[in-house]
Amino acid sequence: MSTERNILFGLYDDEVKLLDAVKAANAAHLNIDEVYTPFPVHGLDPLLGLEESRLHIAGFIFGTIGCLFGFGFMTWVFTRDWPIIFGGKPYWSVPAFIPITFELTVLFAAVGMVLVFYIICGLGPGAEPRRLHDRITDDKFCIAFDATDLASGAVDDLKGYFSKTGAESVHSKMVPA
Repeated sequence: MSTERNILFGLYDDEVKLLDAVKAANAAHLNIDEVYTPFPVHGLDPLLGLEESRLHIAGFIFGTIGCLFGFGFMTWVFTRDWPIIFGGKPYWSVPAFIPITFELTVLFAAVGMVLVFYIICGLGPGAEPRRLHDRITDDKFCIAFDATDLASGAVDDLKGYFSKTGAESVHSKMVPA
């Protein structure tokens, strides 16, 4: 089993050409390995058959934890640990707890979603960047195919596909599997 993959990729200079190329690849039943873009491209996810992200579920869970933590901590502090009457308010003054509870909900949701995103994407300290080409995600759009097990005729067909769909350049690179 080889520990490297041969990736054949083409660079496009705008998102319209990229979307047309993905549509052409779908029509030709080509198996796209990955698509790289410098910014989100509207309409690309359905063309690639990608599901909606479930990151918002993690945001809801972390937000709920933050809400419960904030409200529970203030309840404990102001009713058990340090019960002081401020300006005639009762010990357990729920309306006074709402702003801090809201802020902790937002804080926990944001930090939790960032951590989950980093874990899912393999980012973080010590992560090695995997780049096919220096201009990908800078100002170029890319469609990549795994050409490891393809015959030379199939690779030539993919190169023809790139020239037919208006790719600015076509490259091949060996990457770790």
